[in-house]
Order: sequence, then C-alpha cells, then structure tokens
Amino acid sequence: MSSETLQSADDVNATPARAAVKSGAELSIVLPTFNEVQNVPIMVDLLHKTLEGVDWEVIVVDDNSPDGTSEAGRRIARLDPRVRVIRRIGRRGLSGACVEGILASSASYVAVMDADLQHDESLLPEMLNELRSGEADLVVASRKVEGGTIGEGLSKVRAWGSNLANSMAQKLLNVTLSDPMSGFFMIRRDKVEELTPQLSAQGFKILLDIVSTAKGALRIKELPFTFRQRQHGESKLDTLVTLDYFGLLLAKYFGDMISVRFLMFGLVGASGLVVHLIALRIFLVAGAMEFNWAQTAASFVAMTSNFFLNNQLTYRDRRLTGIKTVIGLFTFYAVCSVGVLANVGVADLVYAKPEYWWLAGTAGAIMGAVWNYAASSALTWKKG
Repeated sequence: MSSETLQSADDVNATPARAAVKSGAELSIVLPTFNEVQNVPIMVDLLHKTLEGVDWEVIVVDDNSPDGTSEAGRRIARLDPRVRVIRRIGRRGLSGACVEGILASSASYVAVMDADLQHDESLLPEMLNELRSGEADLVVASRKVEGGTIGEGLSKVRAWGSNLANSMAQKLLNVTLSDPMSGFFMIRRDKVEELTPQLSAQGFKILLDIVSTAKGALRIKELPFTFRQRQHGESKLDTLVTLDYFGLLLAKYFGDMISVRFLMFGLVGASGLVVHLIALRIFLVAGAMEFNWAQTAASFVAMTSNFFLNNQLTYRDRRLTGIKTVIGLFTFYAVCSVGVLANVGVADLVYAKPEYWWLAGTAGAIMGAVWNYAASSALTWKKG
C-alpha cells in the first residue's frame, strides 16, 4: 500500500478532535493555574460543551502547583488532543503565565480566563464572533457595563478594592475600559505579538498592561458578564498583590522607563521605612537606647521586613523556600550591611536634636536603598 493511501486512511479514521487540531485551532484558551487540580477537568468539560463547532484548544500554564495541577492536565491531554500543558519551573505570576501561553499559540484568536470557574465560559462564542466580524481587536468581559455584575464572586472589601483600582487605572493611564481589572478577555493573537516585548512578565493584571501599552491602538468591545463564586480551591490574590498592582501602575505611568521590579522594590522599601521609624521610636523611647544603637537595631528590623516582603512579592518568580530562605535572609543582611553603615553614618550627621529623629532616620534609610536593590538582585535573589 502506498504512503498516499496510508495517509488517506489515517485521515478517514481520525477523530473529530484530532482532525481539528491537525487543521489548526482558530481559538486558544489560555488558563493560568496554581493549585487548580479540581477545577481544570471541570473547565475542560465546560469548554467542550460551549465551543461545539469551533476549532479550539486549551493551554494550561501551570506555575508548578504542589497539588498536581499540571499532571491532572496531562492526564486529560493524553485522551484529548485539544489540551496542552506548560509547566513553569522557577517562574511565578499570572501575567507571565498568560504571555507564555499566548506565545505558545498559533491560533488567530486567544482568550485568557481564570481556571477557577468564576468566569462565564458561555460568553466565549459571542466574544469570538465579535473578533471574527473584524470590528474589534479585543473583547473584554466586563462586570461594569450594563448587564454585568460582580455577583457573589467578590467580598465587599475586594469589590471596593477592585473599584478603586479601576478608578486609578482610568485616571492615571487614561484607560477607557469600564473594567480594566477584568481577567477575562479575548484578543487577536497578532496584536499581542506586537506588544509582547513591552509587556511585563510580573504581576496579575495582564489586560491593563496590554491596553495601556497599546496606547489606544486597539479597537475594544466590552460585553457584560456576572462574576461567579469560586467552587474549589482558594484565591491566589492576597494583600501583597496591592503593591504589585501599584508597581505596574507606576511603571506604565512613567512610560516603562523604570522596571516594575525596581518600583516594587521601592514600594516595599517605603513600607520598610515605616517599619524602620516605628522601630526606631520604640528603641529610643521604650528601650532608652542611644540613637546610634537604636538606628542600627531599627535598620535590621526594617531589613527583615523588607526581605520577607520582597521574597513574597518583588521576587516571587525567584522565591526562596526552605533552608534557602534562611541563607537568603543572612545574605540579605550581609549585602545590606554596607547600606546600614551609610544609613547610620548619614543619620548621625543629621541627628542634632531629639525632635528631629524622624528626619535623621529617613535620611539614613534612603542612603541605603540604592545599594540594597543592586546587591540583593545580584546576590540574594540571583537567577538560578
């Protein structure tokens, strides 16, 4: 039997799913995941029901979840060629996962949505039709346009925070989206390819990054949807993400001239300054310590605070765990000791009267900041 006949027979016997993949998916759905082992199988089933008649694939981008999310995705992929899995080692963050998933796609259109079932997958066909029409480059599922609602998906505190974040993005970056904090959207892949070199791999707000980077060049359509309640697992958004968001906001506001990581380090340093001054006041008053000793002790308290905040947020993609955390902490102390010497020296020069303790403490802390960033990036959280 000729090779042509064998090829023909293989095509005849191919399953519809396999034939769809061979012809190339029109739509890729990127699911960034971390500890979503229970949700991924449910989401894939929902996509099968929702996207009947569409050539689609789903790309699960997992940040090495300890609960076995990537392996759960691979078990599905062995039976369903529409499913692909990217397991990221030593890299963390929703934005970076989304960018990697999008770049792994060859489809004309790419959708980004959470795997936690809070996003309404039934909206995908309508979003796809909007892009197919050629009248939009980006379709956003919005909780803020008429017909959309937060529903039961957010607590009152998180809803308030989301509204504040939306308002700041709209005012500072002139973003016209009603819901720039939405994590559910569909976009022409070629448009993302153009913007990718300018996008941040850090953070959680990939949509805001895309829209602000495009500077009004994208034709945008917003569709209403109801934000559903999470069924399984826990939200990955914690209070530290607030600093992450402000870092992205400032980076975009200053035209990406300063890296998000540097701004994040600066925001953590600002929180460390507050810790430093509080500790300094306690050592001066309650501890009755001499200023130089109080300033030195307060510096180490602030360094400890900064280390753990940076480890959780600024360097989450290089996060130290286990014994490496202890080693990293002492490395951080060591590299920052030069900054402490400058800190204490400058503060001692400024400190003339007790009532100026805050000015002296601030001056000393600022002097150590630049060295701390350069040294910690190179030594404490060096790339593996």
